Amino acid sequence: MHVVIVGCGRVGSGLARIIEEQGHSVAVVDKDPKAFQRLDEGFAGTQIVGVGFDRDTLEEAGIREAGAIAAVTSGDNSNILTARVARETFGIERVVARIYDPRRAVIYERLGIPTIATVQWTIDRTLRKLLPDASENDWVDPSAHVVVVERPVAPSWAGQPLTAIDIPGVSRAVAVSRMGTAQVATPDLVTQDGDVVYLAVAVGHLEEVDKHLAGATG
Repeated sequence: MHVVIVGCGRVGSGLARIIEEQGHSVAVVDKDPKAFQRLDEGFAGTQIVGVGFDRDTLEEAGIREAGAIAAVTSGDNSNILTARVARETFGIERVVARIYDPRRAVIYERLGIPTIATVQWTIDRTLRKLLPDASENDWVDPSAHVVVVERPVAPSWAGQPLTAIDIPGVSRAVAVSRMGTAQVATPDLVTQDGDVVYLAVAVGHLEEVDKHLAGATG
């Protein structure tokens, strides 16, 4: 997959390195040519000097062939503009924008633009949204017996109690995120299309849980 990264700071350069290591092609955009010095010496991707929300710049970065774009500059406005241009003009579905203001982040989440904050967490979470197989766990307990994972809810589960997703002794839904707002799971909570669920899962059972979540069986 080709990935466009707008912003070559600590987050952007870190993403570029990891995504390349996973065998994907990368184009990095930054308005400051000196920013590319943060890239690894062996970086084989494309370096584009320009503004990320400029259509010509995105074209040069290969946006039409891209499967994902991450807007991770230091400016909220620039990142949101880039994300909107990528999605609305070029039809890119995997779009992530780094937002520093948490209040604005919630608003943009509700508009359908996933947002990320803080440096290391940004790298990890952005990778999860760009490359779903890049990371499996959000949290692992010290004994390494239980993990917490984030998973989208298949449309076939819509209208069923959230508790129906549970597998006794294997996994339990502990929270759900809906329209950018998370809430702790309750017995009367009913799933909706587009929900993202957080599950506590016994180590070694992730494949079983993923198959279960792929669609309602009842």
